[in-house]
Amino acid sequence: MLITAAFGIAFVGFELYEFAHLIHEGATPQRSAFLSSFFTLVGTHGLHVSFGIVWIFTLTIQIAKNGLIEANRRRLMCLSMFWHFLDVVWIGVFTFVYLMGMLR
Repeated sequence: MLITAAFGIAFVGFELYEFAHLIHEGATPQRSAFLSSFFTLVGTHGLHVSFGIVWIFTLTIQIAKNGLIEANRRRLMCLSMFWHFLDVVWIGVFTFVYLMGMLR
């Protein structure tokens, strides 16, 4: 789980770097509907990834403290579904924002 959290932190870091770079270049959300949608979609996804990272650390502490009791197994399953749902959402966001944007 800690490796997953590390990759999540790297992912959010890349998103923040990209946002800073775009804003520095003058590509702000106020510039166009595309950029407004871009910042909203990617930012919302990044916010959810950040919540997932906090959840991973919280659950890691609970498992270290109490072991894999039934409640922690249920929480781990919920976290797993949440994290994989974010993966699926990212595939859609990446396809429509990045790949479709390159076709223009």
